Amino acid sequence: MTDDVLKKAMKGIQASLRRVVKKTFSEDPESGDEFIQKVMQKVSTSTDPGAAAASSDLVLEAIVENMKIKQDLFGFLDKMAPEHTVFASNTSSLPIGEIVSTTSRQDRCGGLHFFNPVPMMKLVEVVATSSTSPETAESLLNFTKALGKTPVCCKDTPGFIVNRLLVPYMMEALRLHERGHGSIEDIDTAMKLGAGYPMGPFELSDYVGLDTMKFIIDGWSEKEPDNPIFAPSELLNKLVAQGKLGKKTAEGFYKYKK
Repeated sequence: MTDDVLKKAMKGIQASLRRVVKKTFSEDPESGDEFIQKVMQKVSTSTDPGAAAASSDLVLEAIVENMKIKQDLFGFLDKMAPEHTVFASNTSSLPIGEIVSTTSRQDRCGGLHFFNPVPMMKLVEVVATSSTSPETAESLLNFTKALGKTPVCCKDTPGFIVNRLLVPYMMEALRLHERGHGSIEDIDTAMKLGAGYPMGPFELSDYVGLDTMKFIIDGWSEKEPDNPIFAPSELLNKLVAQGKLGKKTAEGFYKYKK
């Protein structure tokens, strides 16, 4: 972590707050500006995770989706944080119990899976492992409610609730197209007008990121290779290999303006 990364993150927080303010304070922009200033005054940053954890009641990890890197971080923070500190991960697909296996406080660990864009999305999946204590689970639920979010309780299973239903749905749309049963455009249109979805499965895949989808389905397939729901897609693998990852690279299933 560098100062430049943190400066970029702070700008991102301010941009997110401006989107919220634009909607919430539409008739009183001055109060909106004051709101942003008050919030930003409460946000502090540090390039020293150990020092930050030393004075924290809750540590929420949201780093790269790599098991070893996450385990190394939590193993390090376990030595730096007070005994009462609760650890949580924002992972969308990796097992929480495995992530926190490097700590000595597995009863004080769980998952807090926020959805993107976080300022606008109300849902948070609160994930309890087989070792999470009832007190820890309740504290994570209360923290989520204090943020004004709506929590749902999940077990530590692949994809929790939302991604366990959503990713197979998007993968089946891919297979439907690969079998020649529908064009990308027609499948998206059908799901938007027939099921009332705001985005079709291919539009949504581009928004999520095709590399993220591949990472998730590859991980699930590795754990359950005989499960047809978790079977990989040749088209998805090809696009990722070509660097066509969706909106963030201006091309995935669709092309976008840079």
